[in-house]
Amino acid sequence: MKLDLSGLEPATLHQLSNDDLCDVFSPGPSFKIPNDADFDGFQKAAVQMVKPAKGTTTLAFIFKEGIMVAADSRASMGGYISSQSVKKIIEINPYLLGTMAGGAADCQFWHRNLGIKCRLHELANKRRISVTGASKLLANILYSYRGMGLSVGTMIAGWDETGPGLYYVDSEGGRLKGTRFSVGSGSPYAYGVLDSTAGICQWKKLQN
Repeated sequence: MKLDLSGLEPATLHQLSNDDLCDVFSPGPSFKIPNDADFDGFQKAAVQMVKPAKGTTTLAFIFKEGIMVAADSRASMGGYISSQSVKKIIEINPYLLGTMAGGAADCQFWHRNLGIKCRLHELANKRRISVTGASKLLANILYSYRGMGLSVGTMIAGWDETGPGLYYVDSEGGRLKGTRFSVGSGSPYAYGVLDSTAGICQWKKLQN
């Protein structure tokens, strides 16, 4: 007895000609590989061409009226941009600000921790902590965790009894006092603008 299996076969295949079958089973899209003798060099040049020449850029400087702090708002995870609206200027208290560059979790946690310690200092001593004291407190904390994988590059900026203050603090416990700083992978570009002729002229106007 012979079984009739013709009903199990797709009816469309019986009705299509050879030309139609070629159209149905056409190959997928393809692209041409660049005709270059040094393909590795071509690939490296192409990567550099599309690589963005910017990154996290935080900037702060002291001028005659006070202190100015600015930052970008983009957060990235490797080559992926995870957010375009990150607040990289963190309020420690109403008179102190911290900037965020490096690991977002590390910066946010230690700035929040610094805010708690500044409040405890205020309650214990009946006066606000100075910018110098707050930056030294953060530097001592980060120094005790050096070599443990923290990634923090921050500026502590604020106003106290002595006037405006600005300090740079990093995850190795380093601490510098200055009148202008830029932190982040985009800081060379910010320093380039500040050191240009136009930047120097604007700087002098703000100082006078």
